Amino acid sequence: MKRAVIIGATSGIGYEVAKLLLLQGWNIGVAGRRQSSLEAFQTIAPDHIAIQALDVTESDSEAKLQRLIEKLGGMDLFLLSSGIGKQNMELKPDIEQSIISTNVSGFTRMVDAAFLYFKKQGHGHLAVISSIAGTKGLGAAPAYSATKRYQNIYIDALEQLAHLQKLNIRFTDIRPGFVDTDLLSSGTDYPMLMKPGIVGESIVKALKRKKRIAIIDGRYAFIVFFWRMIPQWLWKRMPVKTR
Repeated sequence: MKRAVIIGATSGIGYEVAKLLLLQGWNIGVAGRRQSSLEAFQTIAPDHIAIQALDVTESDSEAKLQRLIEKLGGMDLFLLSSGIGKQNMELKPDIEQSIISTNVSGFTRMVDAAFLYFKKQGHGHLAVISSIAGTKGLGAAPAYSATKRYQNIYIDALEQLAHLQKLNIRFTDIRPGFVDTDLLSSGTDYPMLMKPGIVGESIVKALKRKKRIAIIDGRYAFIVFFWRMIPQWLWKRMPVKTR
């Protein structure tokens, strides 16, 4: 029986991925901050779902992740789907620091713990949901785009570390565009908004194929291709923001 641990699976993208993996015969370990949401999710398939309340910004999150793995009976796939983001053109310090706490400190805690578990086990698949926002610095969301770039580079580094240590660990960096989830519930009109169910299907396909980088979807892959070609002197003059 294949076993997957998903951090942030009680809503949004993580929820859709978890449901699809369950349909494909996986046992799922689900972590999130709200115990009530976890218990509600577990009712979907009580015999195939283990739960654990966990906040990635807290120092005990690694120990709680290990507890969840033990409840599940092991881990073959780890998916980090927890993250926050917000436009902050006013650079309000509390917003920037909150994003950094979750997307950098919390991210690092979780992926390091998963990496060390797979190293000890001898194999594993470590996947994260970052964003196309890590491609370029977005003036409307400085901390968000910078933290997503951090995530991209961190996974690059872990992949190299695994190779240096001759470890059998596969990595997948999933980079969606705008997805219609609670993360984007501020009332802003986001362009090319994607449905979570469709995004979840694309992610599961990418995980099955063990793709190294998965940009979701094709429209955003096209955009990112051209973003990378724009020189910095021109990029700073471009009004890249949501409407």
